[in-house]
Amino acid sequence: MKDSTLYLVRLGEISLKGLNRDFFEKRLKLNIKAKLKPYRTVVSKQKGRLYFEISNECPEEQAQKAFRTTFGVVGFSKCIRCEKDMDIIKANATLLIKEEPFASGTGTFKSETRRADKQFPLSSYEIDCELGGVVLSAYPEMKVNAKYPDKTIFCEIRDKAYLYTSPQPGPGGLPVNTAGKGMLLLSGGIDSPVASYRMAQRGLKQECIYFHAAPYTSEQALQKVEKLASLIAPYLQGTRLHVVPFTDVQLWIRDHSPEDEHTLMFRAAMMKVANAISLMQDGSAIVTGEALAQVASQTLESMVFTDSMSDQLVLRPLVGMDKQEIMDIAKKIGTYETSILPYEDCCIIFSPKHPLVRPNKRSVTAHFEAMEIEELLEKAIEDTKTVDFGPDGNRRE
Repeated sequence: MKDSTLYLVRLGEISLKGLNRDFFEKRLKLNIKAKLKPYRTVVSKQKGRLYFEISNECPEEQAQKAFRTTFGVVGFSKCIRCEKDMDIIKANATLLIKEEPFASGTGTFKSETRRADKQFPLSSYEIDCELGGVVLSAYPEMKVNAKYPDKTIFCEIRDKAYLYTSPQPGPGGLPVNTAGKGMLLLSGGIDSPVASYRMAQRGLKQECIYFHAAPYTSEQALQKVEKLASLIAPYLQGTRLHVVPFTDVQLWIRDHSPEDEHTLMFRAAMMKVANAISLMQDGSAIVTGEALAQVASQTLESMVFTDSMSDQLVLRPLVGMDKQEIMDIAKKIGTYETSILPYEDCCIIFSPKHPLVRPNKRSVTAHFEAMEIEELLEKAIEDTKTVDFGPDGNRRE
């Protein structure tokens, strides 16, 4: 395709899928192309590789963000495709090294060839020598370092020859929409966006549920959560945020349950609502950002109780992670700075000074049922508002 840029996309786990591989590859292509709209894109494939020819009208940053945020992509590179003729390969390599990272003409380098086509007359080593000669002819001051080079020129011999210099990492995993659908309990904290990222990495499509307790939680708290939803939306191939009015529910729990059980009852009510919304939206699981024993409501006994409020599978991808590990992922995916903005969510209000840490399931279940809160929960579900975010992270009105 003329007036286009070619990207090579490396696949990882998808390549191991055997007879189901076509299903995963098809979904991956659809997910990437959704982020490249409205620009013309032509996709082709070789074993372990997809090739995207993208119109030059598409901004480079949009194209690269599409690959960086799409699960199933292990790595990607802008590349040159040419005929499998050594003279033609060398001529294209000469053009390639005029750009960064080779353009400075200094430092060390190596050539790395993968010869998938074993019928090609030169060995990988011989191709490396030829390409090394191209680099040294252009930049005599550069030195070869096969173990720890500053820069590398890559060559793959397949149906054609492919040349590239700057491979970038993708998020790996499996394409979203290949493993069902779940509902994420999205708070304004650090953990839940990371939990969403981890489950999306396993192919799970997700919508988000946020419990808003105005006026006890501010409009800024809602805006913060909307921002978090927009930041994780590219990883989720777009998402929907369900904003549940939770004030009346929390006030009722505050007035009709023991103080040390308030947080536990809030969580149980949230799980009830999330279960109902998930069923309405054809979901099969609920995703939370809980980590074992991180806070009082995340002890093993507390989790057993809150799980009993849902008919669906509850997924806790962070359950065994250290807080620093979670924070590191939040920084990597760009949610950390928003998560630490000082706007309290509904989990903070009415929280007891000394929360119950190891609840007796039979006892707290009886207390929850005695509150007769079902009508309030149904009203909260009925009054829920939704906001949609596209695969680009932009809000859709």
